Amino acid sequence: MTAPRISRAEALRPPGAWFRLASAHEGASRFAAHSLVAEKERATVEQHWYLKQCRLLERLPPADLKQLEARCISRKFAQGDVIYLPADRGDAVLALISGRVKLCHVTRDGRESILALIEPGEIFGELCLIDSGEREELAKAASPCVIVLIPRDELQQLMQRFADLAQGITKLVGLRRIRIERRLRSLLFRPVRERLLQLLVELAADHGIRTPRGIDIRLKLSHQDLASIIGSTRESVSAALGEFQNQGLVVLGRQCVTICSIERLTAQAELHS
Repeated sequence: MTAPRISRAEALRPPGAWFRLASAHEGASRFAAHSLVAEKERATVEQHWYLKQCRLLERLPPADLKQLEARCISRKFAQGDVIYLPADRGDAVLALISGRVKLCHVTRDGRESILALIEPGEIFGELCLIDSGEREELAKAASPCVIVLIPRDELQQLMQRFADLAQGITKLVGLRRIRIERRLRSLLFRPVRERLLQLLVELAADHGIRTPRGIDIRLKLSHQDLASIIGSTRESVSAALGEFQNQGLVVLGRQCVTICSIERLTAQAELHS
């Protein structure tokens, strides 16, 4: 039996990037087989619990969930592991069960710009449902996480049968595209201070937790992470955050930003929009 041919890019790929369907090639088949054996050791109730954590799938009938689960692969990733790379084959949608994932655009010189942060219960890699070609972005574990790989064909069949599922995924694709386009316009026409104000408003809406002090954003994002999202530098973001704190708009904590008044922050962001 001849050994499978592995490209140079695959040979250099970190272990975390081996997350493909069994049909891709023999290397992926070995990984898939290993993952499926491990999954058989889990209780059925735990496997169903995984898929039910995905908000788009939680309303599927139990029989369909069970059938879908039999075709899925689950895996744990350590912080910093690569889940998939640009130009990887897009043959599956991924559901985040726990942890956090960041989707990044990588420039030719290796710099990363964060496109989106994925939270538990969300799916990503969903563009393969529209275009089965290659991935365009880098997906990386921002923290230890558990991910379920859902074969594209299986999900497409469910979308044909359940209109609510198809509508939910279509809406998700549209909202993410709108947000990326809005951020691109911000990068082109707005200074760093205004970009950061708009980002904080978005993070507060999507991930904020109301407390007596205001709204806490507990995403454990470094100043460099914030800079990567808005296309700036760590120094510029740190200076702008310090200015916001002096103005009483935010309170900076250890890997946490508290929005003192979301009304004032939103007004500041809209003033220059």
